[in-house]
Amino acid sequence: MSEAGRIVRVDPAAAIPGGEVIIECTDFNTGQLRSCRAWFETASGVLVGASPRRVLAIVPEVQANGGTNTEVALENNRGRTNTARIAIGITLAEDLHLVANPAFDPDSGALYVTRSGSRGQRMPVSLFRIDSDGEVNGLSGEIVNPTAIAFDRNGSMFVTSRMDGTVYRITPFNEAVPFAKDLGVATGLAFDRMGRMYVGDRTGTIYRVNDIGEAMEWAHLEPSVSAYHLAFGPDGALYVTGPTVSSFDAVMRIDETGDVELFYRGLGRPQGLAFDREGNLYVAASSRGRRGIVRIEPDGSDAEMAVAGMNVVGLAFSSDGNMVVATNEAIYRVPFGARGTLLS
Repeated sequence: MSEAGRIVRVDPAAAIPGGEVIIECTDFNTGQLRSCRAWFETASGVLVGASPRRVLAIVPEVQANGGTNTEVALENNRGRTNTARIAIGITLAEDLHLVANPAFDPDSGALYVTRSGSRGQRMPVSLFRIDSDGEVNGLSGEIVNPTAIAFDRNGSMFVTSRMDGTVYRITPFNEAVPFAKDLGVATGLAFDRMGRMYVGDRTGTIYRVNDIGEAMEWAHLEPSVSAYHLAFGPDGALYVTGPTVSSFDAVMRIDETGDVELFYRGLGRPQGLAFDREGNLYVAASSRGRRGIVRIEPDGSDAEMAVAGMNVVGLAFSSDGNMVVATNEAIYRVPFGARGTLLS
């Protein structure tokens, strides 16, 4: 073993730049703290704290290896430790303003994101498409404060506006056509396995919308200070997050009859959410003082940090096993090795 000490593991094993990771180690000498470094390939991460058994470090921008299997090493006055590996997200687009999940087009694989703006702010372009080759194209500025994006089973894209309480359908010519109106502060959007639309009004109502845009109140929850976020699970139930003023918020489960129950409690400011094919639920939130993407067991019994990151508002799974992580101003692609469900 190196006299510098030994790395045991990096927790979590994935991050985006700016995320805080724990580097668990043994016999890491911190006697001369100014000599201590955390290296991610050739980039040094800012140290938040260090002891012989664990180091807290902020992940820097790293381009080597395309973000996959980035080598991590610690250094002190006695040299460098062995290396461990972490997957670090690569920036796909910046200068955005997302407030919910991005969404993949199930047909083309293109990723759709928003520049939402502050309430009432009209952006010249508020909806963007990121093609599979990484090219970013502006589509439309017709929707003020676009929030959630979802595709129905026919491949049509729908977008909510928290400004005017409308769900818009995006035509093949990238025109935004009103589909359902008068939905309060319309934020979350999802389709169930029968193809029915659900919209979350952050003041406390979940609406079910039929195929001609007629809405009915379906369930009621505690109001949110920012937005509702919706995703259907493999069990056919709707899972909802809605940040409140509490630091111990919950994920709620609504069954097919509209009955509401607690699924998991213990998250700080939970926002966008999505399921993988194994039934794990991923939520943009903080947990136990750490921020990023939290993975919750299928039965809601436990949770752990899966991807470290700051200012994270949403996520989506691509068809090739990558996760895209959305902060309030950028999109990152993280090699993750999990695939999402069609309903999330």
